[in-house]
Amino acid sequence: MGASPWIVSDELWERIEPLLPRRERRFRYPGRRPLSDRQVLCGILYVLHTGIQWQYLPQELGFGSGMTCWRRLRDWNAAGVWQRLHEVLLAELNADRKLDRSRCVVDSSHVRAVKGGGTRGRRRSTGDGPARNTT
Repeated sequence: MGASPWIVSDELWERIEPLLPRRERRFRYPGRRPLSDRQVLCGILYVLHTGIQWQYLPQELGFGSGMTCWRRLRDWNAAGVWQRLHEVLLAELNADRKLDRSRCVVDSSHVRAVKGGGTRGRRRSTGDGPARNTT
């Protein structure tokens, strides 16, 4: 049986770590040492994989509190980490010619249609006659 899906492999961590924003520790009153980003990422993946609520993340796993994981996820999302990781992985797949573009779909939630897009074609009916009024 393989490793748990929430444990980040060394190979994946090498790709993710350079994308994460650096947090400077305060010199004066530094507080408690923060958990490593890798441990927190494992906690995030655990919550996402199992579907539990953030506050129920088991402390004995060593991933920190659910709130810590949630805050880091929020910060990384705001910093664009996931978008950049997506782009890095797509570029690697494209370079290795492992992308099958025959299964790609483009819709307006991902690609903006500037000025409403091109000219519209005539709408074709999908039924035999006009639809019944449902009001």
